Amino acid sequence: MTETDSKRDYDRRRGSARKRGYTRAWDVAATAFKRENSLCVMCAKEGRWTPVFAVDHIIPHKGDPKLFWERSNWQSLCERHHNRDKRNLERGFRVPQAVGADGWPIE
Repeated sequence: MTETDSKRDYDRRRGSARKRGYTRAWDVAATAFKRENSLCVMCAKEGRWTPVFAVDHIIPHKGDPKLFWERSNWQSLCERHHNRDKRNLERGFRVPQAVGADGWPIE
């Protein structure tokens, strides 16, 4: 099985975004949240200012509607942090730390 086949199988098993709760109501709420929180929180910790790409659930909701709609569980992320770093964290992979101008990792 190729990596592409594996990804397709995973996507099939987890269901469409709409089936996972990402409805029109989510689109409206996420758009409002992005207007209020327009920069990536992970980039800000690294001293960079990157526009938001997606609203992310800090703690994966795994179908729990209460956790899904809990705004304190939402964060704004850029595309790189949403699609690579956060996904790797959730899968248990180590994410490379950002390094400051002094050469030390940024916490």
